[in-house]
Amino acid sequence: MIIKRAVVIFLPLFLTGCGSFNQANRRSTFDGIPDRGKSGTDGPAQQADLSKRQDGSAVAGKDVFRFETFGNEGFWTDAVRMPAGFKAARVSPLQALKMGLSVDVDALDSVSRQTLVEQLRRDPSGEASAMLNDPSETARIISANGMIGMPAKDGKVGVSCALCHTITDGSVFQLSNGGSIGHRLDGRTNHQLNLGKILATGANSRALYPLLQLALKANGGKTFGRAPKGLTETSTEADVDAYLSNPQYYPVGMFDDTFDGNGDPMHIAPLFRQDLAGPFGSEGTILRLDNFSNTVYTILFDLTGLTTPGGRALLHKLAGAAGDEVADNYVKVLRETGVKGYPFVKAAPHPNPGSEDAFIGLRVDNVKLLDLNAYQVSLQAPAGVKTDSEAASRGRQMFRTEGCTGCHNVDQSKAVPSFIVPMKQIFPGDSPVILGQREPPLNAIQDTPGAFFDDKMAVLNATVRGDIRGVALPLLLDLARKPVFLHDDSVPGLDRLLDPGRGLNAPHPFYLSGSKQRADMVLFLKSLDTSN
Repeated sequence: MIIKRAVVIFLPLFLTGCGSFNQANRRSTFDGIPDRGKSGTDGPAQQADLSKRQDGSAVAGKDVFRFETFGNEGFWTDAVRMPAGFKAARVSPLQALKMGLSVDVDALDSVSRQTLVEQLRRDPSGEASAMLNDPSETARIISANGMIGMPAKDGKVGVSCALCHTITDGSVFQLSNGGSIGHRLDGRTNHQLNLGKILATGANSRALYPLLQLALKANGGKTFGRAPKGLTETSTEADVDAYLSNPQYYPVGMFDDTFDGNGDPMHIAPLFRQDLAGPFGSEGTILRLDNFSNTVYTILFDLTGLTTPGGRALLHKLAGAAGDEVADNYVKVLRETGVKGYPFVKAAPHPNPGSEDAFIGLRVDNVKLLDLNAYQVSLQAPAGVKTDSEAASRGRQMFRTEGCTGCHNVDQSKAVPSFIVPMKQIFPGDSPVILGQREPPLNAIQDTPGAFFDDKMAVLNATVRGDIRGVALPLLLDLARKPVFLHDDSVPGLDRLLDPGRGLNAPHPFYLSGSKQRADMVLFLKSLDTSN
């Protein structure tokens, strides 16, 4: 079987925000979505039907979330060569903060903390701080496990969940449109993380080959994504760095976490209150939280797992010749750049390879995965914004009466409904071209030309488990901090999300025509938390 497209493998949750329906569009927009609730209800009739979850120790899970690598420091240090790249570029702590990285002040020794506080007292911008402008301090902060999400292990540096899903309280320093220094706030999205720039700083960013927007021979050299031209296995380090560090191709606050050869970064999602979330992945492929985490560790945090027999089998199953080409080319890139001894992540063979328990036939320590479950469940959602109660109350009533509860619950302490919203309903402009047929239950590989919204669901979607191609529902929490909406970052702000000026064929075309109505709805949405 030859499939004319590379493969989407891993897709985390996305946060769309919410809009309510234009009365004129409610019927046509939601035709075909059965039993979703009616106007005036507090949520859809079909509620959460989530897979059973086992939880371990939340106390132990905190260390897993913050510091566990399962050996991926080998990938980030010996393959991507992140520490070498930081050193060669003379990245200072201030430059790291400008890339969106944050520093745990509690990891610094008392003398360093006091010195930093005094320097920032004299110059709150940090530009004159000797400590923040000294590249050698970056290495010291990382060695002390103070650079959040970049744990140090035996002289090497890895990546943990906290890189994308932790911020600080900014109690020591908060850089405008950048990172911060303070006490950790785990589970919250780092909206200012310039992950593309961080990845480009690695001395061998070519080792990220499966995460790049590629032009593959199996696709006739065609590419899709934000960049007009795809990269190849012969692209230079400079070519790769130019792609990764261009915010038009790789926007701030986003991560292309699909090793599919497609340029489809998505906005980073929160990881608090994961007992309220699911199924996992913006397309709803993964049912269990620990399986979601295992996929991150065994594939995403060490891409070389895709070159194993299990990795190759998965790529071939999902994308045929294009998947084979991704694996073959990746081996060439690793060989040409001198990467050896992979895969790096320490994991055991699993008796059910190819299942969501072990997509490439490997599973890391299950006890730690269950501990991580417990910690992510225990992390509380931020409090909603305290605002004009009357306006928020009007917004709440519109949320109920204008159709939002066809998909979303009013009560955010309830788990999100677990059904998949069909692509044609969430994106009326979806008009996909069939790129390749696959064996059921997988649907055909398909893509709407010129649209980013559906790219995440082109290859991997909920048809893997017998459901439909579409979008899983997000948590409607911590919305006040979120600068952009929809997983493709196509909507700048909640007011714009609800504005009918976006058009009836746009993704999530559920609108309020009056500016006053939209203002009330925005206040309501920003006030949402698990207690109101």
